[in-house]
Amino acid sequence: MTFPQQRNGDGSAATSGSTSTRPPNLAARAARRVWADIRPLDPVRSIKGKLTLLVIVSVFLASGMVVVAIRSETQIRIIMIFSMIASLLFMQFLAHGLTAPLRDMTLAAREMAGGDYSRRVEVSSRDEIGELAATFNKMAADLEASDRHRRELVANVSHELRTPIAALRAVLENVVDGVVQPNPATLGAALEQTERLGRLVTHLLDLSKLDDGVVPLDARPFEVQPFLAGVLRGVTVDGATAGGAFSRRGDVRLVLEVDPAGLSGTADPERLHQVVANLVDNACKHSPAGGTVTVRARPSGIPGGLLLEVEDEGPGIPVQDRSRVFERFGRSGTATAQGPGSDGGTGLGLAIARWAVDLHGGEIAVAEAARGCRIEVRLPGPR
Repeated sequence: MTFPQQRNGDGSAATSGSTSTRPPNLAARAARRVWADIRPLDPVRSIKGKLTLLVIVSVFLASGMVVVAIRSETQIRIIMIFSMIASLLFMQFLAHGLTAPLRDMTLAAREMAGGDYSRRVEVSSRDEIGELAATFNKMAADLEASDRHRRELVANVSHELRTPIAALRAVLENVVDGVVQPNPATLGAALEQTERLGRLVTHLLDLSKLDDGVVPLDARPFEVQPFLAGVLRGVTVDGATAGGAFSRRGDVRLVLEVDPAGLSGTADPERLHQVVANLVDNACKHSPAGGTVTVRARPSGIPGGLLLEVEDEGPGIPVQDRSRVFERFGRSGTATAQGPGSDGGTGLGLAIARWAVDLHGGEIAVAEAARGCRIEVRLPGPR
């Protein structure tokens, strides 16, 4: 005899004696998670204190169980066995939390060895291991930033090299194919791109010195007026700024103001030449047609200090970009007098200027100006 099959409300057949749908090993996973999170010794401030606490608790457990054995007339041998087991379990329980940061650091170090610097160690204890974990996190953050800067540097250098190389190749292909004649204008365009490549290579060499930190500083007293006059005369004659020798702008006037006339300062002339030349170069590129670039020098507020200013009449630097322009390959959103993207710069000039100023222990910043851009350089006195 058969019985009718029971059906559910949706018409599907129901089976008797159905098993539970709870995921297997859920309790085990929950227990492992709780075990991993239990770190009762984190508030203790030293490893010595934690070990002392472990010894005290173990002795207390053993003594308590001996007292229980004497009062209950249980064999001391059995009580000692249970006492040792209880002490070992308790020490394992606390030692797990004590060594948890070390295990986290081991996992993080393995991932860092594989190139992943994003993992951090949870710092909850206040002992020496907690200090080590905090230092480890700082090291991981520094390595992550260094790796990011390296990737950005490779990408930016590749981009900066590709632009003049492509332009130079186009000029040479046109000459080879007979599209244009090798006249002074065509050769001048090729020379301009070659100079741009040379400036980029020079800046990269300076950048490598910056990263190595092995650049000596030869600071000595000098007369400001003849020094700055020589810098401006050099960039005017050899075209080291504002586009190169062929396309150097001749419509920008350079003005030097030194007050008092016999002003002197203390600095490394070669490094200071880099600073002033790069600042004047940047000012010339962003000056309007017929504009003026003014270089000023006067004493700063500290004894023996020197304040240099380079001011142009261009569009200026927006407030949100004033700190970023001193970063590597950092550029302002403002265009040059020849149009956006026509400056032919490397994006490293101001970064190198800041490096040279920092090497002197000075400061460089974009200052407020009624018109254009004004960059101040403050150099300390003799040390």
